[in-house]
Amino acid sequence: MFRDRGIEIKTREQILAMRKAGLVVGRTLELLRGTVRAGISTAELDAIAEDNIRSSGATPSFKGYHGFTGSICASVNDEIVHGIPGGRVLADGDLISIDCGAIVDGWHGDAAITVGVGEVAEELLELARVCEESMWRGFAAARLGGRLSDISAAVESHVRANSSYGIVEDFVGHGIGSAMHQPPNVPNFGRPGRGPKLVEGMALAVEPMLTLGKQDNHTLEDDWTVVTDDGEAAAHTEHTFTLTPQGPWVLTALDGGEAELAELGVKFGPLSD
Repeated sequence: MFRDRGIEIKTREQILAMRKAGLVVGRTLELLRGTVRAGISTAELDAIAEDNIRSSGATPSFKGYHGFTGSICASVNDEIVHGIPGGRVLADGDLISIDCGAIVDGWHGDAAITVGVGEVAEELLELARVCEESMWRGFAAARLGGRLSDISAAVESHVRANSSYGIVEDFVGHGIGSAMHQPPNVPNFGRPGRGPKLVEGMALAVEPMLTLGKQDNHTLEDDWTVVTDDGEAAAHTEHTFTLTPQGPWVLTALDGGEAELAELGVKFGPLSD
């Protein structure tokens, strides 16, 4: 491992270690996706996540991070990100974004999903769909030798072409590896061809956050939960990925991203599995 202009460049073995953490995150999120229902509290989801992470031989990345009390972030409806798990009980029609991180042998994985609770309004499902699709367009635009903003531009382009949603600018993706948040920032907007060069050993968390209305937001008095100013719903999707000579490898996707990338005509580049 070394650093290039502050960006951590991992060895092949270190990327493989990140894959282990990524699989813990991916499996935990799939467990939670199947557990979400009306009547369950966000604290119960958090307990399930923590148990699954620890029983997998990993440590929750979020718990204790700058004082955060949960093992997941659980953000419901107008909450964009960083919702603290607690007594809130999910209701039919809610939209919940679940962000999860895990550490294995000092290496991090980080991902998020947005899930509908029961019968959800079509406009909310569409918001979540475009959010997830835009993330995959970002991965598909990444090439060794390309630039960081190629990812950002692809995310924004897909959102703009398919909706009038707000793209949250105050919270962005990030580098990841031996720490959860590292340089460089990965915005979800911008022009291509700018920023650091994409090289082998770089690992990035790409995480678009979209709003049904305007992207303007504020943080609640708990100093964590970020909500939309206009009270409209938000969606948040995230995966951790790296680039190999063969293509993108999504470390927190259970199949490494193979299926989604294939649909976009992109070959994925696993180092294992």
